[in-house]
Parts: sequence; C-alpha cells; structure tokens
Amino acid sequence: MAVHEDSSSARPRRVVLGVGGGIAAYKAASLLRRFTEAGDDVTVVPTEAALRFVGEPTWSALSGKPVTPEVFDDVEQVRHVLLGQQADLVVVAPCTANLLAKAAHGLADDLLTNVLLTARCPVVLAPAMHTEMWQHPATVANVATLRARGVHVIDPASGRLTGRDTGPGRLPEPEAIHEACLRVLEGSPVEAAGPADDADLAGTADDTDAADHQDLQGLRVVVTAGGTREALDPVRFLGNRSSGKQGIAIAEAAAARGAEVVLVAGAIDIPPPDHPRIDTRRIESALELQDEMAGLLTDADVVVMAAAVADFRPREVATSKIKKTHQQDPAHAPDESAPVIELVRNPDILAGLVRDRARSGVDRPYIVGFAAETGDAEHTVLELGQDKLRRKGCDLLVVNQVGVGVTFGQDDNTVTILRRDGGEPVTTGPTTKAHVSHTLLDVIATDLRR
Repeated sequence: MAVHEDSSSARPRRVVLGVGGGIAAYKAASLLRRFTEAGDDVTVVPTEAALRFVGEPTWSALSGKPVTPEVFDDVEQVRHVLLGQQADLVVVAPCTANLLAKAAHGLADDLLTNVLLTARCPVVLAPAMHTEMWQHPATVANVATLRARGVHVIDPASGRLTGRDTGPGRLPEPEAIHEACLRVLEGSPVEAAGPADDADLAGTADDTDAADHQDLQGLRVVVTAGGTREALDPVRFLGNRSSGKQGIAIAEAAAARGAEVVLVAGAIDIPPPDHPRIDTRRIESALELQDEMAGLLTDADVVVMAAAVADFRPREVATSKIKKTHQQDPAHAPDESAPVIELVRNPDILAGLVRDRARSGVDRPYIVGFAAETGDAEHTVLELGQDKLRRKGCDLLVVNQVGVGVTFGQDDNTVTILRRDGGEPVTTGPTTKAHVSHTLLDVIATDLRR
C-alpha cells in the first residue's frame, strides 16, 4: 500500500483503530488514548469477537464516537468504504491470526476487513497470538504476503502468553505500537524479523540486534522471588506482603529470551512457572536463601535479587506453639502478658554476593538488587534507593514504591532502574510486571554486550 501523506495541516490526522478478538484487546484502550491525546481523530472499528473482551461503551467513551463492527450500520454513509478512503492511518491491535489471514487473502466479511480493503493509507498490523500460531507456516506465509504488499506488520513481543506458556506472540506495549505508527507516518518502515522457528530464534549474547528476543541465549540467570518467612514457633512466622509475581515474571521473561534460569522462590502467591528452562528451588527463611545463593553464585552469569528478604528474625525459635495465656495454678488468674520476642538482624545477602564477587577477582555474575521502599518524612523513595545502591554496590538497583495495595500482590508495577556506573536512570510504568521484566532485561543485555 502506498504511503499517504496528509496535505492538510488544518485538520487532525484521521486514524482508524481496528481491534481484533484477542485477550490483548484491553491494551488497545491505552493505544487509543495515546492517539487521542496527540490530537488525532480516531474511529474504533472492533470485530464482533473483540467486543466480547472489551465492550462497545468503552470504545465509544474513549473515542467520543459511536462504535460498531457492522457493515450495515449507518449504511447511508457507506462507512465500509468511506473510512478506509479518508483515513491517514489504519492500525489493527491486536491483529489475530484470523485477521492476518483475512487481510492476506482479501476477505471482507465485517466492517474492519472492508476498511483494510479500501484503505490507501499506511496500514500497521500488530499481531498477538500463541507462539504456535505465530510460527505456523500459514501465518508465516500470510505475513510475508502482507509485507510484500507494503503493509507494516510489527513483530509480536516475547513473554508470558494467555496461559502458562511463554514465547513470541505477545502484543507489544501500546507505547511501542504508537511509536511504530509515528515512524510509519514519517515514511520509515517498522523493524521486523518475521515469524521464526526455534532455530531462527537462536541468538548470541553479543548480538546487537535483539529483535529476535533471544539475547540471553546461553546465559545462566538466577532470580529470587517472593517473601521469606522467619519462624517464631512451629506454627507462626514473621513475613511480608510480597507475592513473588515480579520475580516470577523476570524468570519467565529471561527463559523466553533464551536463558537457563534458576528461580529461588520463597513464599509466593502464584504457582511457580512450568517451563523447561526454569529450575525452581524453594526456600523459606533468609538463612536458607543465603545458603542457596552461595551455591549458585559461581556458575551464574546474572543474579536478580527480586525476593523480599526479612531484615530481622527471632533470636530464639520456640520448639512448641507459644500459648496466648499461661495458667499453671488453677487457683490464680491466667497470665495474659504478651511474650517478648527478641529479634536479631538477618545477613545482607545482596551485599554479601557483591563482596563474594569482588573476592573472586572476576566481574561475573552481573548483580541486580531490588529496593522496595515506602519513603519517609525526610526522603523520597528514589532518594532511599540511590542511598541503597551506594551501600550495596550492585550493578543495577530496581526501585519501586510498595505498601498495602501498592505493588505487592498487584499485576502492575512502576519502577526506576538505577545504575552503579551513574548512567541515566530508566523508568517504566505503570505497566505489567511482564513488561517491567523485559525492560530490566533489555538494560542487562545491553550492559553485558559492552
């Protein structure tokens, strides 16, 4: 399709946002907001299947326009032709395997596929589907056909999919799709490698082109996740609110990018991943975590300490359950005083790993720490994180604000990645913990190539 340049600067760009019937349809709402906030005139055209994931009222409210998947609504305006003719850009996100096939073969059985046939402007398709569908020969052929016609097909991201599997097939984040659309409108093609099988996806750690998302191939990555539990007695423990979701997401993302992963998991709210490249080892206390990490340090290329490790533990652990009341003599009232529990400081595992690396005389493993902070009356979360980075000496420190209903147990996160070498901090979010994971791994992979 020919690149269409808008000759009128007096009107906003006319964008048609097609939405396919995949679970990633919810991300298209953020993409819509990015276009509208930039001043674009956006018409949303969902498929019938898309409306089963995100309803018509959402699209109408966000776009300010009526929304329909039907060819015969407003038929007097001949919308199935007019939308494509008048558009400056058509973008479909998510674009399912079914939509890719229809577009490649010129089928037009609803409003969106009619728009794709009538459009003479740039067309951007952002596929999202399971890995097997993306790598199927039929999809490979359909993508090749569309690209040969001038359609811009963005490669899907690699990571956690709808179920428990991971791999290429995730819808890229809305900001990435929006940036790709802006490049297309400027006349630049989107970067694309196309669907690939496992052999095509194999890469090396020093490959500067990470488009295949296998930039951690051959590396051994150790990730800690979840909270530690410090026993008070055989029943009770001191713990924290960590769910382990962020650490597990990092482990899954590293495995999807080709790494061999050891996941050291404490108390977690979700099942550990079932992935052939992830070896999960369970621990409970900070001392158990320290022992496990000591045995893993030598062979690791990257260590990501995402676990929430307790700072203190009881000096003594009761051998039997601590009773609420004590009544030795029936003639006297029970003793209702609370027991006094003396705490001792747990070892600083992150700082210990950095010291052990220094004593070894080698620069591996690359060590990443996490700083879960609440801030206080005198310091911001970021200031506390910068101080922690200076004290710990790790290569990167991922700083995020935590609290009740903030980060812990949530599916989204906002983090700032600080560098020991003083490089520019990287902030991402609010976004999914999977996206945070890939952003962190992008920084790590870039540093390892230096």
